[in-house]
Amino acid sequence: QEQLVESGGGLVQAGDSLRLSCAASGSRFSTSAVGWIRQNPGKERELIAGISWSSVRTYYADSVKDRFSISRDYVKNMVYLQMNDLKPEDTAVYLCAADYAGDYHYVATSIDEYDNWGQGTEVIVSS
Repeated sequence: QEQLVESGGGLVQAGDSLRLSCAASGSRFSTSAVGWIRQNPGKERELIAGISWSSVRTYYADSVKDRFSISRDYVKNMVYLQMNDLKPEDTAVYLCAADYAGDYHYVATSIDEYDNWGQGTEVIVSS
């Protein structure tokens, strides 16, 4: 199974921006839907963004809508999450995950639909 590796996390101040990257080691990634999920200790995982295989369709949770943007680069085999106007409540470990079962324009909106997960990158937003 291909590996997914996240990067780009760090410690920032409220109002700052960060761009997270998700890199895949294999070719299946380019034909999968991809999601970004965040998790805090003691809290449920939250699917915050997703993008279809085609890139035509995207999904955003209400908590990040209008602040975060998901995109993908097929040549580099990467998916990105641009995070603007970060807030302390955005502090979490951010993981990317691939859904290999959906069709070309499908965006998985349930965490259970994602088959392959990275290890995560930590984002800390100070007030």
